[in-house]
Amino acid sequence: DSSTGMAGWIDSLPKMLAANDLRAVAAAMRASHAADRGIVWGFGAHLLKVGLGPVLIDLMSRGYVSAIALNGAGIIHDVEIALAGQTSEDVDAALGPGTFGMAEETGRGVNDVINEGVGRGLGLGQSVVEWLGRIAPPHADVSVLCAAARYQVPVTVHVAIGTDIIHMHPAASGEAIGAGSLRDFRFFTSHVSRLAGGVYLNIGS
Repeated sequence: DSSTGMAGWIDSLPKMLAANDLRAVAAAMRASHAADRGIVWGFGAHLLKVGLGPVLIDLMSRGYVSAIALNGAGIIHDVEIALAGQTSEDVDAALGPGTFGMAEETGRGVNDVINEGVGRGLGLGQSVVEWLGRIAPPHADVSVLCAAARYQVPVTVHVAIGTDIIHMHPAASGEAIGAGSLRDFRFFTSHVSRLAGGVYLNIGS
């Protein structure tokens, strides 16, 4: 029923400005899905930190996500959500004392996974998604990366050296992070090169 639910809410919005932009994005996604074109999602950690992962997982299950591009913070927070059901980082509380990004278990675990996977020739995103799919963490149902493994949605991770949260831990390998990110960049460009008639969504920061 188009008068209720999300469709009704969108229809009730003013026919102007951002409301029209939202309608245009939704229409483009529907058209892309119907034509079997790509819908690529690019986002950082904020979408995950505020609890919107399950919304993206639902869209993934219905074919509205053909590829995902993340930064290093995105994988850190999603891994914590998969393993613990929540993320350890409170940015405001951790920045002042200089502890932001310093969680030992996450920093070591994610970097060990990257180092091992990239050593086998995988990209950075492939390394983490493959590992999560293999270990079946307790909160896989709310993890975007676990859903990507389940639905075989490619994930690329784009890390700027020296500026990302995964560099904080001593286990970080610049060689592995750089090589994995470069592989993911090339994989990402292969998706973009086939995106004619599709949609690229840049969500959050």
